[in-house]
Amino acid sequence: MGVAGMKGSLFGDLAGMASGAVSVMAGARAEAEAMARAQAEALIARLDLVKREELDAAMEVARRAREQAEALEARVAALEARLAAVSQAPSAPTSTNV
Repeated sequence: MGVAGMKGSLFGDLAGMASGAVSVMAGARAEAEAMARAQAEALIARLDLVKREELDAAMEVARRAREQAEALEARVAALEARLAAVSQAPSAPTSTNV
């Protein structure tokens, strides 16, 4: 085998090793990403976080309850004002005094 054949063989071996190293690195990267994703999901589960849709639904229920409470407050205030007006009005003369 001549020098050119040895160089070709050497470069072929190096190219094969580099190709193998790249595929190993790609596999290691994919495995590391999968492990990181699993750890993040486990952390989120431990924190007992809620989904955005659930939070939005709860906020809507709270908004409606607040509106109903404000409406009831206004009705109670109006009824109290009417009651105060009725209790302060002078009594009409009764027919037994005649």
